[in-house]
Amino acid sequence: MSPSRFVTVGACLGKPTRYSNRVARLGKPTHHNQHQFIWPGNTALQTPNQHYSKRRSIRLRNYDYRRCGVYFVTICAYQKRKLFGTVVEGTVSLSSVGEVVSDEWRRIAQARANVEIDHYVVMPNHLHGLLIISERINASSDQCSDGPLSAPRRGVPASSLGSIINQFKGAVTRSVWSNLLHSRKKIWQRNYYDHIVRDEASLNEIRKYIVGNPTRWHDDSLYVM
Repeated sequence: MSPSRFVTVGACLGKPTRYSNRVARLGKPTHHNQHQFIWPGNTALQTPNQHYSKRRSIRLRNYDYRRCGVYFVTICAYQKRKLFGTVVEGTVSLSSVGEVVSDEWRRIAQARANVEIDHYVVMPNHLHGLLIISERINASSDQCSDGPLSAPRRGVPASSLGSIINQFKGAVTRSVWSNLLHSRKKIWQRNYYDHIVRDEASLNEIRKYIVGNPTRWHDDSLYVM
């Protein structure tokens, strides 16, 4: 197993003015954002575990997820199984499946001209990551630098955050099934959690949370033995 890769993209971090503008561009929320996550300084009560048990949509109502902005997402492994690696003394060691997850997460920015990757970490049974949608693309199907991607799932707008996550999860699953497991075992929990980042202070707190996540693994709400 190789060491965990996290906080690997520095291009966005070197341009704070442009990045700050993207956070500010979101403006004030039009609806109470109930999809919170607990990191230092955040007093939210809900966690991803609670969301995944619900069959209804967990997205923010009436919000356009194709909108330019910064999104903090959490995506869990199926049944919180430790498919992606282990944590030893505060350091993540990725499994072969975890390596695929990390590689495909970085590939999002390579495939989509309007998406950037900020801090992220692959944990034993979930991924935390910051995604930046830098411009809105209005198209009948998603586009990437190499041409059209697969058609979005029903009810998920093309080029939206949901479409990006669905295609990331699909790419990981196909690669793992073909090259590693040679079986049809489920890789991902249904759905994902998102938080819309609305100011620089919140952004910096989330970055700290992501970087420090491995050292707090045993206190994590998603921790399993």
